[in-house]
Amino acid sequence: MIKASYEVIQPHGEQSFLIRRFDGVAFNAPYHFHEELELTLISQGNGKRYVGNHMEDFSPGDLVLIGSNLPHCWKLDKSDQAEISGSAIVIQFTKTFLGDCFFEKTELKHIKKLLQRSCSGIRFDTHLSASLSETLLELSEGKNNFKVLIGLLEVLERLAVTTAYTLLDQNNFTAERTPAEQERINPVIAYMVENFRSDINLNTAAAIAHMTPNAFCKYFKKATRKTFIETIIDYRMNYAKQQLIQTDKPVSDISFESGFGDLSHFYKMFKIKMGLSPLNYRKRFMNSVNEIDNVPV
Repeated sequence: MIKASYEVIQPHGEQSFLIRRFDGVAFNAPYHFHEELELTLISQGNGKRYVGNHMEDFSPGDLVLIGSNLPHCWKLDKSDQAEISGSAIVIQFTKTFLGDCFFEKTELKHIKKLLQRSCSGIRFDTHLSASLSETLLELSEGKNNFKVLIGLLEVLERLAVTTAYTLLDQNNFTAERTPAEQERINPVIAYMVENFRSDINLNTAAAIAHMTPNAFCKYFKKATRKTFIETIIDYRMNYAKQQLIQTDKPVSDISFESGFGDLSHFYKMFKIKMGLSPLNYRKRFMNSVNEIDNVPV
């Protein structure tokens, strides 16, 4: 069983923050959290991104800012036909990496607000990501620490003033938790992230949190604003939707691969959540794609 692990990050040499390029091996990292904020740009690879209790597809150009102690991980899609590969540029820094009061300065008020928003996780618009990708690549290869630092501040300022972003974990369940509460709930979410496509056991989840099942259900609802079952279904439903629009697999296969053991239950839950059947969801998506392709240019 993989639990949410606390990661200790040490800057290299005289650097006050870390900027690195990762290959596909880094995508094997478990659901984890750390004190440092993290700005990640996906250069190559497709899969699922998990931030707090939010799950979403990612692809090249995905640019996300993760707040302090917000659990997260990226999982590459697995394919029997293609070699799994991925790469990313990652910048990690604490809120005080330039001093306790540095971001309190008036000139940095926008960045201060950005760092506050990051507690929910922020995904930025692909157009902004595209315009920053070359800059981030240059920073990852930079040898002059001063210029890299200035470049990071410029990137943060551009991210801070844009309105083209989406908050990911809007329930923000980690931001309001004490360190002790985070230590309790994060391993439970990790268990769900790693196992939602197979059997997830309430008793196992409660044991991870060191609680009785009844007490755990109440605690989980209070911590995440969703029931344990609702969260599992959300994970499975998001995965199923991705499979419906990105593959031509039969609905029955998708149902079981997503963790729904009963096909009729899958149809019922899908219609409740989406307002239409899985097949009609797929057809509507394909029709919308065809309409876009047929628009004259």
